[in-house]
Amino acid sequence: MPSDDGKARTRISTHILDTISGEPARGVYVRLERHDSDGWRTIGEGATDGDGRLKFGVPVHDWQAGGYRLLFYVEPYLQGDSFFPEITVAFQVHDPDRDYHVPLLLSRYGYTTYRGS
Repeated sequence: MPSDDGKARTRISTHILDTISGEPARGVYVRLERHDSDGWRTIGEGATDGDGRLKFGVPVHDWQAGGYRLLFYVEPYLQGDSFFPEITVAFQVHDPDRDYHVPLLLSRYGYTTYRGS
């Protein structure tokens, strides 16, 4: 069970791999949103690190079962030469006691994602 001290805990992480270069996609801005009764609300944001990774520290009161989405703003990384300038990956959290990893395999004209571990 998550602690109830209100402190943020890493619950969702991502990793972006540029499948054209075979390198991590560094510096990609990603926003994490949660769906509630008022619609989508941002609960985390940041840019991927030197290894293409980003971990979100989600406050305990924001981490619960329900709908979430990651918005990947890839156009700047791809220098404007992309068919998909932003990518939205929506998913459901069924067990808030678990951590979730959502990788993205990226190219200029396509992408793939899956639930990682």
